[in-house]
Amino acid sequence: MLPSAKHRRFERLPEREDFTHDWNEEYPDPNQKRWLPFKMPEEENVDFVAGLKVVSGAGDPKCRHGTAIYVYTCNSSMENSAFYSSDGEFLIVPQEGTLRIQTELGLLIVEPGELAVIPQNIRYAVHVDGPARGYICEVFGTRFTLPNLGPIGANGLANPRDFQYPTAFYVEKEGLFKIYNKYQGKLFVCEQDHSCFDVVGWHGNYSPYKYNMWKFSAVNSVTFDHMDPSIFTVLTAPSLEEGTAVVDLALFPPRWSVHEHTFRPPYYHRNVMSEFMGLICGKYEAKEDGFLPGGATLHSIGTPHGPDAECFSKASSAPMEPQFIGSGQLAFMFETSLMLAITKWGQKTCQVLDDAYYECWQKLQKNFSLDDKPDENDKNFFRNLGTGI
Repeated sequence: MLPSAKHRRFERLPEREDFTHDWNEEYPDPNQKRWLPFKMPEEENVDFVAGLKVVSGAGDPKCRHGTAIYVYTCNSSMENSAFYSSDGEFLIVPQEGTLRIQTELGLLIVEPGELAVIPQNIRYAVHVDGPARGYICEVFGTRFTLPNLGPIGANGLANPRDFQYPTAFYVEKEGLFKIYNKYQGKLFVCEQDHSCFDVVGWHGNYSPYKYNMWKFSAVNSVTFDHMDPSIFTVLTAPSLEEGTAVVDLALFPPRWSVHEHTFRPPYYHRNVMSEFMGLICGKYEAKEDGFLPGGATLHSIGTPHGPDAECFSKASSAPMEPQFIGSGQLAFMFETSLMLAITKWGQKTCQVLDDAYYECWQKLQKNFSLDDKPDENDKNFFRNLGTGI
């Protein structure tokens, strides 16, 4: 009804310790990290903008390359206000509490188990009915899209038909209205005399959308060995380097595990990617204790990680028969080619960092013995040499 240019000047908001893109404020830390469930607000009337907290990130929105990872915890709806990011696209993953996201282009109702993507510069307000918590990944200079399925073919993983887009829904309302703008990692606010949700109609494909992650069609090996975790990619934000993502969103849903002659949980590894994981519900198959819904882990580039000692023991002696794993579980991973730095809030102020995380691997025992040396005439042994470390 009115051009969005009709607003007053943007003014700086006070600096917040929990909202920063200063990736150098803490000394680098390569250790495995685990956060217990992030705390809900203790005070009243904390809305989505006030509840945004930066955990880690890398890169620079000014240079249009990088990512920022947030958690949000709020207990109040945004009233007579809207938020947008000039820096990048927001991928929102609710963990607790349904979000009613009012965007300029229409409404999205996003429940735990679903995700929403809000493009750069699209304005929106988040409404809640009570305490809400979740995770956010913002990407600079790129957009989330479906991965190239390659030999998988036309169907599988996240199917295009399951993504939902809003239809126009306008509000004709005059009065004081605030617009919060995230610009170059800082927060600004301006005022105007009408609601920004006055778009009567729209067309095009630059739109918010949502996706039900329970509809993810997982694929995996039906013979032996692990396939690369890229088979669990829901969305990817590609970089300028072919085959390398700024961020991949991977999902680990309930599924059948049938591969034989294989250690079925995720294997121990060091990665050339950074892995930030969150748990929406259930118990994660590789760490049933300690990694809790509403919490998170970060395994940095080059830092070893994998199943805890208990998981290793159980999986090493489990019968090689079809098994349905992760019942009731929904875990996800923001996997990035960038080296993530942890903010001061994520490292100290949040007060939920589990400093004893490394202990989950300390009970692992050496199982190799020279007494188990195979028969040198065993052709199968020598045929299998070099298949892994």
